Amino acid sequence: MHYHYLDTPVTILPHQLQGFFIGWSQPPTPEKHHEVLRKSDYCILALDENNRVVGFITAITDHVLTAYVNFLEVLPEHQNQGIGVQLVQRLLEKLHGIYAVDIICDPELIPYFESIGFTRAVGVVQRNEKRQAGF
Repeated sequence: MHYHYLDTPVTILPHQLQGFFIGWSQPPTPEKHHEVLRKSDYCILALDENNRVVGFITAITDHVLTAYVNFLEVLPEHQNQGIGVQLVQRLLEKLHGIYAVDIICDPELIPYFESIGFTRAVGVVQRNEKRQAGF
C-alpha cells in the first residue's frame, strides 16, 4: 500500500480521525483530536490511498532546546509497514538542531523507540483523569 504524508492538519476534517486512542477509557472525540492536531507546534499525518488518516505524530517545543512528542499513533491494521518510522523521521527533520526530543511511552514500546535511535530514560507524569473525561 502507498502512503503519503502531510505536514499540516489544515485539510483534514474530524470525521477522518477514526480508530485512534485504542485502550483509552475516555478517548477524545474526533473534534477534540482535530483540535490537538491543529494546536500542536508540529503535526505530521500519514494518509492511505483513500486519504484516510492512518497515523499521526505531534510535538510541542520551545524551538530552542527541547521538544516533546506528545502523540505517535498508527492504526493497528497499518502497523509494521514503516509508517511510525517515517512519521518520527519526518518530525526529527523538522526538529533538527533541537538538543532534547523526549517521548513518554508505555513500557512495551520502549524497544521500538530504542530501535529507531532513542535512549531509555526515567520520567514522571501526572494525569488528571477527571479532565480526560471532559473530552
